[in-house]
Amino acid sequence: MGNTKQMKLGAFFFLPGHHLASWRYPSAKTNEAFTFDFIKEQAQLAEKAKFDMVFFADVFGEEIVENDRSGLKFDPIVLISALQAVTKNIGFVSTATTTYNEPFHLARKFGSIDHLSGGRAAWNIVTSSNGKEASLFGKDHHLEHARRYERAEEFVEVTKKLWHSVEKEALILDKESGQFLNKAKTHRVEHHGEWFDVEGYLDQTETPQGHPVLVQAGSSEAGKEFAAKTAEVIFTAWQTLEAGQQFYADVKGRLAKYGRHADDLKVMPGVFITVAKTEEEARAKQQQLSSYILPEVGLKYLSGVTDSDFSQYDIDDAFPLDAPNADPSNPRTRYHVIRDLAVRENLVTIREVYERVAGARGHREIVGTPTQIVDQLEEWFVNGAADGFNIMPPHFPEGFTDIIDLVIPELQRRGLFRTEYESTTLRGNLGLKTPTAADVLGAVTQ
Repeated sequence: MGNTKQMKLGAFFFLPGHHLASWRYPSAKTNEAFTFDFIKEQAQLAEKAKFDMVFFADVFGEEIVENDRSGLKFDPIVLISALQAVTKNIGFVSTATTTYNEPFHLARKFGSIDHLSGGRAAWNIVTSSNGKEASLFGKDHHLEHARRYERAEEFVEVTKKLWHSVEKEALILDKESGQFLNKAKTHRVEHHGEWFDVEGYLDQTETPQGHPVLVQAGSSEAGKEFAAKTAEVIFTAWQTLEAGQQFYADVKGRLAKYGRHADDLKVMPGVFITVAKTEEEARAKQQQLSSYILPEVGLKYLSGVTDSDFSQYDIDDAFPLDAPNADPSNPRTRYHVIRDLAVRENLVTIREVYERVAGARGHREIVGTPTQIVDQLEEWFVNGAADGFNIMPPHFPEGFTDIIDLVIPELQRRGLFRTEYESTTLRGNLGLKTPTAADVLGAVTQ
């Protein structure tokens, strides 16, 4: 069947795989996961499959332990700067926190990458939720949840002012007259707020996209309001069609008060996919991965993903429906998603819960054949729960190539996903507007 509207797809790169035990999977190229050649190869595969973007999450202060690989990673801003040079159409999203950075730093880095890539950069805006990050930056304690979002809102406001402080049209480059630029097309930043005092210009013009695409991943009340005001893509985690529809309607319904249209924000839930030609084979792959999870790793994982403390429990204890909150100011959205999943699916023990969410981390998990998987993606897409999905492969390269070889062709066969890129910029492929200085400098000063 033909569809005028097609879904957007991100490839969520978490190497050597999203599953907690992915590094132990026999075909996982664990030794190569921390080499540029391997990451480049995976990014080029994503581009060949016509994904809109590759997404890199990030968090500071994770424990370095002997039986878990999650504490080791590259700086994603540096990584996407390298990857843009070996690709042509696909976008790259790097996470960067507003809690432990300054607006000028991130405006300059992301602006540079957007210029170098011809308009394919995106910033995933986060507020640091891991309390251990504070000690890396000489702080005794973390900002509480609401204050982190207040800082984030002002941070983004200043960053956007900087990105548009020198308009594209400012460049005259008239060799004969000697005029390099038109000063009237420059806008000195004079920002004096609660969190930031910034005066001056960014030493770049507006980027090929106007400014990089703004991505956000919070689903708390503060996160939804922040996304409605600022974000152009929102990554989120929901288990059921009904919950996805409620979130979609909620966040889209907040846009109008900020003068925005529903299409100005793309909602892309995460989905962890295990696919094979038969359902039995797919289930066997899922069970094999779960068998590699060590108990101490499972407990640590649950504590981290839910912002709770599971260290006091045994894996065969009943899953607590009121686990202690590691940070009382944190709304623990993901804990409630996983708790509700445990109740809904009658998962009794802690072991059952961590095996169930060990790949998806609270995101939706689909296991089955290409037809079964695409049926479920299509259901969410056509029924107002998603504009697309952030795809989470269980392991690399096999788990990712399975998705590319089996799921993408079925999406294309149904007319749900592109066969060629529509644009050379990430905004163009996502169907997002290109912001101008007039748009931004008027909006951020209101």
